Amino acid sequence: MIVEYNRPQTLDQALQLLARQSPVTVPMGGGTRLNQPSPQAVAVVDLQTLAAQPESGLGEVHQVGAVLKVGAAVTLQALLDFQALLPALQEVIRLETSYNLRQVATVAGTLVSATGRSPFASALLALDAQMDVTSLAQGSFQLALGDIFALRSKLRPHSLVMAIEIPVRVRLAYQYVARTPADFPIVAAAMANWPSGRTRLALAGFGSAPVLAADGPESAGIEIAARAAFAAAGDEWASAEYRSAMAEILARRCINLLDGGK
Repeated sequence: MIVEYNRPQTLDQALQLLARQSPVTVPMGGGTRLNQPSPQAVAVVDLQTLAAQPESGLGEVHQVGAVLKVGAAVTLQALLDFQALLPALQEVIRLETSYNLRQVATVAGTLVSATGRSPFASALLALDAQMDVTSLAQGSFQLALGDIFALRSKLRPHSLVMAIEIPVRVRLAYQYVARTPADFPIVAAAMANWPSGRTRLALAGFGSAPVLAADGPESAGIEIAARAAFAAAGDEWASAEYRSAMAEILARRCINLLDGGK
């Protein structure tokens, strides 16, 4: 439940508001999550004015060498429309949510609030995306997306994600199974492969956040790692045995797709 609304004109004003101990104050981009019913009372810091200021970088997307720097307040649709985006990442964004919601949902908001069934979050975990974060107490720092998932309850509400850095000179494959094409996955595998041979596998479809199943100098043994990562991933949607077996199969499909793209 939103009990207070703020729309700061400067980054410093936003950080001052977020630094408050009471009321609990959180950043708001598109509002797709915060506008949903919740028993928690929060004050919000609307980032729309800041995102419209090019110098903040919050609403900008640009490529710097081998990295795509995406402002935290960029919408999923704006990212999807960016020409340098990996084709598999385009597919993942379409699977994340509908066209109407992509128009308002922000990249940072989607990631920070993602559950373990998020296609977008699993793909960016596989890509080893980094988040540029700032706060009044700690200044500016960078965290890997996997660390964000582990620390988000502590980071929020006192920190503000400024941008997400995504590598572009990487190949990405995404495979999934779901009850219907429009559903979130029951099991999904996102695999990224670097020119050096480094391969990362992230699994989705279960739990509070996607899981990094493997990160190594090559893809050898990655199917076994996929099976092991979901060995206890049972819930009302699927048994652990099913998820574990499917994770191995989907990982193999990703390897085949990436090998075929060489």
